[in-house]
Amino acid sequence: MLRIFHNTKYEFVKHWRLAAMLTIAFIVLGLVTFGITGGVKYSIDFTGGTLMQVQFKQAPDVAVVRSTLDKAGITGSEIQQYGTATEYTIRARDEKQVEAQDAGAEGISKLISSALQQQFGEGNVTVVRTEAVGPKVGSELRAGAFTAMLIASLFTLMYLAIRFDWRFGAAAVLSTAHDILLTLAFIKMFNVEVSLTVVAAILTLLGYSANDTIIIFDRVREDLKKRAKGESLAQVLDRAINETLPRSVMTHATVLASTLALLLLAGEIIRPFALVMTFGVFVATFSSIYVAGPFLIWIESRYPRTTSDSTSRAVNAGNDAAGGKGSRKAERLAAR
Repeated sequence: MLRIFHNTKYEFVKHWRLAAMLTIAFIVLGLVTFGITGGVKYSIDFTGGTLMQVQFKQAPDVAVVRSTLDKAGITGSEIQQYGTATEYTIRARDEKQVEAQDAGAEGISKLISSALQQQFGEGNVTVVRTEAVGPKVGSELRAGAFTAMLIASLFTLMYLAIRFDWRFGAAAVLSTAHDILLTLAFIKMFNVEVSLTVVAAILTLLGYSANDTIIIFDRVREDLKKRAKGESLAQVLDRAINETLPRSVMTHATVLASTLALLLLAGEIIRPFALVMTFGVFVATFSSIYVAGPFLIWIESRYPRTTSDSTSRAVNAGNDAAGGKGSRKAERLAAR
């Protein structure tokens, strides 16, 4: 059986400062982009409006399409090429048009179709699909997406607090928050349109990243029980990461191959999901190694354990060896 990265002894945790600088730089760059160009670009799912996918017999001039819609009273529309040179999407987001959708978006789509048919000729324009979302529904979807991410983080914290210890849970949640910030910065910098599909990708990323962190923390818990004398918590974390490295490499490589296949071959509708997930594979790998572990060390140094179980003795002693602020009781236990 093929075995890769077997019995490795890489020192991961000692590079946490470099990892922190890279993370902060990326997030700051995203914040600067937010400050310069405003918020993320929401799709029709969240803003309300009409989305139509149309196909022309011949490639049209986009300027002509836009002027045609303006003449028909449909101002503020977004026109984008979709796939081939003859396929386009039209988003009508003018406030009057959005408000009119509460009364029925079918009239707006008919108005767009009629205007295009008159300009390009009957039968030269085909409406492939039409979607409509009212402004109230869009607002509810935004609130629901935020609530879903919050609930996912809370359940992760509760699970890890019960399964391991609240310190492990706090480190995992902070690591997950890091993933969300980096992903939002990526979405903004690459101008990815935020739709329900992208929200699904972010939620998938939360679970994927948490799962990777849990696997490492589970091995940390086991290694703490058989910790060698004088071994620091940072060294235990390095050992746990190395022991789970073959599994992590195979898992991440498989997921990355799938997301790249979707990104390159699945088409425009699924492409934002695949793009966010492809970036998410790298973020989840990075955070489970360089973010979750250092956060755990920091939390353990600030809030050392005082219980007498063997795992707690190992953690406190590991903190002392790493320069943490362990209690005198932990020092006595570590000296035994």
